[in-house]
Amino acid sequence: MRLLLQRVRRASVSIEGTITASIGAGLLVLAGFGGGDGAALPASSHWSAFLDKVLDLRIFPDAAGKMNLSLRDWNTGSGGLLLVSQFTLYADCRKGRRPSFDAAPPDVARGLFEQLAADMETRLPGRVRCGVFAADMDVELVNWGPVTILLGTEGSLSAPLR
Repeated sequence: MRLLLQRVRRASVSIEGTITASIGAGLLVLAGFGGGDGAALPASSHWSAFLDKVLDLRIFPDAAGKMNLSLRDWNTGSGGLLLVSQFTLYADCRKGRRPSFDAAPPDVARGLFEQLAADMETRLPGRVRCGVFAADMDVELVNWGPVTILLGTEGSLSAPLR
């Protein structure tokens, strides 16, 4: 699993000109699942630690303007989380000019994305919005900072998280 986090002032997803999901200030998370990720991933302790890492990274400003608060803590708990599936996070551009992709098959990735959304909603009730899996979406955002962080491991979540 690879997650690309962007701290945003606002973000939205549109399909055919209609906004289907949006947040104010918070995190836009582009989520990709690799060929080594499978249905057992959400049951692993690494999954839970990974999701908590996203929500507990201290990348939001405190009263002094220092990046010292997590999404859970920042702005009295009103920061949103917009999840968007993105298989292209598994692009391999080492050969030629056309990328190849080591992404999970769509049926596996859909299940993992849906579980990711459900588990994030449990951790951040009422503050999670989602793009539409496998849809042709327009993603708009105002990156705040800019702050962009890539989280992930090669294959599945086998590396320990701290």
